[in-house]
Amino acid sequence: MELVSRTEFKIRFSEMDPLGIVWHGNYVQYFEDGREAFGKEFDLNYLDMYQAGLITPIVKLDINYKKDLKYGETAIIETRYIDCPGAKLQFGYKIFRSSDNAIVTTGSTTQVFLNRKKQLLLAVPPMIEQWKEKWKIV
Repeated sequence: MELVSRTEFKIRFSEMDPLGIVWHGNYVQYFEDGREAFGKEFDLNYLDMYQAGLITPIVKLDINYKKDLKYGETAIIETRYIDCPGAKLQFGYKIFRSSDNAIVTTGSTTQVFLNRKKQLLLAVPPMIEQWKEKWKIV
């Protein structure tokens, strides 16, 4: 089963750079917003993971800029879970401009699992295994 979340958002004035387009660093926040929306939709949120003793830092980030976004435009972040056998979470992203459905940005993130002592976990945590079973990913 493929898990994909889509969330619409509006470009704010504070996200602009001097050229009048979204500053490139804001796309990292858009990816984070996409992961949070994905977590709400598919019951995989950071607070639950933290309460289960897990910390999930990003260890890899890839962003490909295709087109720009401007103040007042509406965009959609599509967040896709990418299954892998290792002890990590991987997501792929596409940001679309709502007015013409143009792909503005694509990217991906990789997160690993740490315990609260910040030790790397080499096996998929039971909570994540249960989550995968729930959504028929296993």
